[in-house]
This record gives sequence, structure tokens and C-alpha cells, in this order.
Amino acid sequence: MVLPLKGLSKVKKTLASGKTIYYCYAWRKGPLLKNKKGEPMQPDDVGLHAAFDVAHDLRRNPSQETLHGLITTYLRSSEFRSKRAQTRRHYTGYLDIIRDEFGALTFGELETMQTRGRFKSWRDTMADTPRKADFAWSVLSRVLSFGKDRGMLSRNIAERGGRLYRADRRESIWTDADIAAFNAVAGPELRLALLLAFWTGQRKGDLLALTWAAYDGASFRIKQSKTGRRVTIPASSAVRDALENVTRRAPQILCNSRGRPWTEAGFNTSWRKACATAGIKGLTFHDLRGTAVTRLALAGCSIAEIGAITGHSPKDIDAILHTHYLGGQRELAAQAMARWEGK
Repeated sequence: MVLPLKGLSKVKKTLASGKTIYYCYAWRKGPLLKNKKGEPMQPDDVGLHAAFDVAHDLRRNPSQETLHGLITTYLRSSEFRSKRAQTRRHYTGYLDIIRDEFGALTFGELETMQTRGRFKSWRDTMADTPRKADFAWSVLSRVLSFGKDRGMLSRNIAERGGRLYRADRRESIWTDADIAAFNAVAGPELRLALLLAFWTGQRKGDLLALTWAAYDGASFRIKQSKTGRRVTIPASSAVRDALENVTRRAPQILCNSRGRPWTEAGFNTSWRKACATAGIKGLTFHDLRGTAVTRLALAGCSIAEIGAITGHSPKDIDAILHTHYLGGQRELAAQAMARWEGK
């Protein structure tokens, strides 16, 4: 009689041949239990119980001089605990994957170029989703850097890993036509979100967290979550008029149709649906931040004035205007030529 293993997570899969197999994990999102050949162990395999016990024992008492132990130490550190809750959730998901795949690597192995090659091959398995691959690599590099900073490793072999994802945002600015198309199909809650993003140039997370207490009827006071920079942004007349007609149903200004503050996932889903209905392709909510920079520049604002509103550094503003947002660059060139000709 095979005794049930408490916490064992089984995923059923039917192969093309019609055969049914299982993927057995020591716990939900835990390590896949494999036999000596590296094949997934099945529920009736004789060695499953022992592999299950080994995985849980390692989870409770990880070897300190392995990547598993390093990850455990990192998760308990102030470096990790000081990150935003959302960042910690994202990190934890990838750290579980890394621990499952490479947790047994010793500190000595973590300093060899052969192991770097293994890491590169692992990242290549995610090449179809390059942003995911790059984030997984950055999490791995962050943990190894932590180990180096704490004196546990002499080097970080994941440094300068390069990137697979290359975003081309050169034409990614919202035009008046794009905004009109979006507003024609979106509900009032999403239209307000677009309006605030367009006139403040702030990140999505900061706008979703923005409260009525941070608005005094004339300006917004925002501490940007990514950089910690504090900005005071005068509210445009369009924004003031819109907010005068908004019913305050929660501490946050932006709420969904039920009057509850948006979750990021809920907002993303609703935003994507509205963009699809409006026929808007290749533009993201974050592109409204760059659009604001471009519009401010076209209005004749200096780099310092733009940064005072959006919180960008002068270097980032220059990159937006001269590298990423060529649409705005063309308009600026036309505006400069008109001034030169005295029009």
C-alpha cells in the first residue's frame, strides 16, 4: 500500500501516444521529483517517498554552502525584505525556479565559468519569452551579488549576462488620435487613468496608489516608489475639471467600476481590453510617461522643468527625446526650424 504524501503536488499530463504520466512536485511550486535518470518520478515509483523526504529535509535544513542555502539567506536579509511587496513576490517565484534547478550547486561550483555556461543554457530555454528570461537572469545575478557582498562568494559569474529582450519604442508615443480612439470605447475609470498619466507623466503603480490626500485641489504630491524621489505636480485644468466630477469612493483616486481601488492585475486586464477594442496596437500605459515628456518638450519646457514634473533624470529625458521617441524628435525639429525662419 502506497501511503499518501502530505503536500505532494501532482500534475497530470496525457502524451501524444495516449499514455498518462504525472509530474510530482515535493510541494506546490516546489522541486520536481526525478529518478536517477533525470526522469519525472511517478506516484507509484518505489523511490518517490525517499525523494520527497530528501526535498523537504533540504527545505528545512538547507546546506549553507550551496545555492539553496544562499537563496534562503538572501530571503531573510534586509536587502530582500526592504523591497516592495510586489517585487518580493516576483523575486520569490523566480527564486523557487532557480532553487529547483540549481539549488545543489556548491559555492565552489558557483564560481566556475562552466557553471556560468549552465546558467546561460538555462536562460536559453526561455528565449521564446525574452523578458522573462532576462528577469530570471537578473534575479540570479542579484542573489550571487548578495553572496559576493556578504563574503560567501569571491565572484559573481552572472555579471554582465547581456539581454535577450530589446524593446523598440521609437514610435511609441500616444497621438491625439490614439487618445480619442481609446476614450471613445473606455469607461470613465480608465479615461481618468489615461488623463492622469498623460498630464503627470507618472508610473502606473504610483498613479494606482495615488490618494485624494495627496491632492490639494491644485497639485499632487507624489513620492515615486521606484526611485523614492518626491515631486509636486501642478494639476492641469483638464485634470482639475475631471476630478471635480469624480465621486470619492475610496482613499485612492483611481478606482474600478465597483468603486474599489484597482489591483494591478485587474487594471492591466481592463486596459488591454480597452486598447484592443479601440484598435490600439504597439502602445502601452507606460508609453504615456514618455508621451508626457515629449509633449512638455514641444511646449518649450526645459530639461529641468520636465524633470520637475515627471521625476526623470536629465539623462533619461535626453534619451526619450533623442533616442526612443523619434516621433517627438521630428516634431521638435520642425518646431525649431519654424522658429529659425521666424514663423
